[in-house]
Amino acid sequence: MSRQRIGVLIADDHPIVRDGLSAVINDQADMEVVAEAANGNEAVQLAFEIRPDVLLVDLRMPQMSGLEAIRKIREAWPQARVIVLTTYDGDEDIYRALEGGAQAYLLKSTPRAMLLDTIRAVYMGHKRIPPEVAARLVERITGSQLTPRELEVLELIVAGHSNKEIGEHLAITEGTVKAHVNNILGKLGVGDRTQAVTEALRRGIVHLP
Repeated sequence: MSRQRIGVLIADDHPIVRDGLSAVINDQADMEVVAEAANGNEAVQLAFEIRPDVLLVDLRMPQMSGLEAIRKIREAWPQARVIVLTTYDGDEDIYRALEGGAQAYLLKSTPRAMLLDTIRAVYMGHKRIPPEVAARLVERITGSQLTPRELEVLELIVAGHSNKEIGEHLAITEGTVKAHVNNILGKLGVGDRTQAVTEALRRGIVHLP
């Protein structure tokens, strides 16, 4: 059944954020909020039930992350139009979200007019990447990328494990772990493990539980 207005689903675990977005969107003559989700599981379920025209999705939500929700939605419904609206501006967060199928990536500091214009643009099938987000994405694409094994080692470093513990966990020698750590430090452009943790969290390569 066709809608007279652009139907928007808001997925965010903070009620006050959902309320604020709903007020802004419902104040427009050409759009309306058709559903709200407080976690990733609800976002996926409501997306399939309601088939909104545009989905506004936060990246950090309980039960299922926004990124995982986007991937599940897009895998089963490739035509879904998704806008990420988040506080996280790490280049890895941006890359993974766009790779997962989002057509736009906005920060919650985005001006109201830009948010509304982006909803309309994505509804029309366009992509929207603000300049500051595009700059971070370029940083991700042009930088040296971690291998899957280096990412595993980095995640264990962030979790506080020693080289010996990492070796035991991954069934590799401590010497091999040290080699991976050195490669990680070089690729992240830092001098020690503490700086590596800080940089990994800042860029969104690894997240705390």
